[in-house]
Amino acid sequence: MSYLEDFYNSLCDEEGRLLSRHGQVEYLTTMKYIHECLEGITDPSILEVGAGTGRYSVALAREDYRVTAVELVARNLEILRSKLDGTEPIRAMQGNALDLSFLPDNAFDMTMLLGPLYHLYTREDKIRALSEAVRVTKPGGYILAAYCMNEPTVINYAFRSKHLQDLLDRNMILPDWHLGSDPAEVFDLIRTEEIASLNAEIPAERVKLIAADGATNYHREMIDEMDDETFGKWLEYHFSICERQDLIGASHHTLDILRKN
Repeated sequence: MSYLEDFYNSLCDEEGRLLSRHGQVEYLTTMKYIHECLEGITDPSILEVGAGTGRYSVALAREDYRVTAVELVARNLEILRSKLDGTEPIRAMQGNALDLSFLPDNAFDMTMLLGPLYHLYTREDKIRALSEAVRVTKPGGYILAAYCMNEPTVINYAFRSKHLQDLLDRNMILPDWHLGSDPAEVFDLIRTEEIASLNAEIPAERVKLIAADGATNYHREMIDEMDDETFGKWLEYHFSICERQDLIGASHHTLDILRKN
């Protein structure tokens, strides 16, 4: 917890990342699929676990969706609440993705885990968080789970950013080139087959697995320098390929869309 608090209190500008042009690709892609899932549901109730500073929760509440936002880090929760003017249909509270016992069973049409699985380092904890998300979701409701992927980090961080020797010195590269992680590293990295293995442990079926940012983070500088027209074309291209399963593992972030049995 202390590593996570230090990261979000002083090192990470998650809000700024999602507001940047390259970060907008992940944000707009995620919102696109959120809206697709909500189509046809009358007055849906939404839970976001690990709501951060409210980039998604506040935006959805301003669209008049009923939102419950749960966030672990107190500073993030303060920022989220500071964005509200009191008219939004949202309640925000502190809580942990591993224990949602303060929320009832079968309560939400959609439960979103758009950050917690980045920071859970054991298979058991990941399954626990997913199981809690499924428990509080209505039968037939959606669970959206976001992951950070292994291969883009090897390519961009180890090789392109020249951290390879440091990772080798710290024994962070396993024989199969999976990057090791622990709480001090803040982020846990995963592969598509591991996501499928986690899903096999919960009573939900995959609807889609999405490349939330695709090739975008390999070309951040280029994306950030695009004019509006070119960026619009980049989004068109990205949306046309983000469901292609042969490209999923190369995306920095993925969005797994599940439906409760």
